[in-house]
Amino acid sequence: MNKILSKKKLSADVYEMTVDAPLIARARKAGQFLIVQIDTNWGERIPLTIADADAEKGTVTIVFQAVGATTYKLALKDTGDHVENILGPLGNPTHIEKFGRVVCVGGGIGVAPLFPIVQAMKAAGNTVTVIIGARTRELVIFEDRMKNYADELIIVTDDGSYGRKALVTDPLKELCSGAARPDITVAIVPPIMMKFCEKTTAGFDVPIMVSLNTIMIDGTGMCGGCRVNVGGEIKFVCVDGPEFDGHKVDFDNMMIRMKAFKDREEQDHHKCRLAFKESV
Repeated sequence: MNKILSKKKLSADVYEMTVDAPLIARARKAGQFLIVQIDTNWGERIPLTIADADAEKGTVTIVFQAVGATTYKLALKDTGDHVENILGPLGNPTHIEKFGRVVCVGGGIGVAPLFPIVQAMKAAGNTVTVIIGARTRELVIFEDRMKNYADELIIVTDDGSYGRKALVTDPLKELCSGAARPDITVAIVPPIMMKFCEKTTAGFDVPIMVSLNTIMIDGTGMCGGCRVNVGGEIKFVCVDGPEFDGHKVDFDNMMIRMKAFKDREEQDHHKCRLAFKESV
């Protein structure tokens, strides 16, 4: 069992938790994820990416949004409570080297798993530009933490309530078309925006790595739910990824597959929200 050492609400339904997990904290690398099970025996196992870790303190930080039965239950836990099982680190680490100029793009809750990658890219000697995108100011997360590592931080919001009124692809296109274009881009954003980040960078022949963690289910490769087409080959995000060459990913097929259980998910989501509101 892993003790919850701190809990913080970052924005509407988005929470940050730091848990005691010394073995994972020492072993994890940027880009990897965890499998979390909060109930004994038959509780659902969900994949959550690692937002931060402290090897000396033996702690791991996760950021999650309460959108389903298990994440709503997790949101009800507080400092001093325990998480039944945490397995990790899983997945292949981000490929880190001194590329030169790196642009890291995060959207919504995807900003949290982007943070360890920004840290690692900066530590490798890169010049790092970070683009944070959100629907509105209240949903911008990790701004102060990114400032500590980014050489340049650009914030955009859909409604213009903070930073620029733009989508993440707008500053990305400007950077790619500039005199000092990126040597590589990393994007952790919603799938539809990931598709357009790929299209933007493709127009300038800029490489892009994308994290497809949103399609993962069991995290071990057994369920087959995270199948994606990458370069004409079938890959499993949880064991072959979660990061891939964005120029090779079939985003249209991936987004169609993510809608397979949309009706059932919306029904369960509604029930979970009602139960959650009654509990808090």
